[in-house]
Amino acid sequence: MTADKEMYQRLVGKLIYLSHTRLDIVFVVSLVSQFMHQPKEAHLQATIRIVKYLQGRGILFKRNKNASLETYTNVDYTGSVLDRRSTTGYCTLVEIY
Repeated sequence: MTADKEMYQRLVGKLIYLSHTRLDIVFVVSLVSQFMHQPKEAHLQATIRIVKYLQGRGILFKRNKNASLETYTNVDYTGSVLDRRSTTGYCTLVEIY
């Protein structure tokens, strides 16, 4: 059975965006993203399970005028001499005072 392709693509796209900060879902999101062009009902069910896993596991910040958010990234494209792999990293700092 085929799932709604547009809905599946939107949901997986949002999960891909979220996986930049949630490293615990990176692997499973990469698996479900392989079926973007012809999703089946089983793929949609797996994606919904990822969403259910995320429910209640987030961080809630109250509105605060004395808060600061800083994000730093670093990328080295094909920087490894041995295998020509790229390396990336990021750090996000939240200050509430």
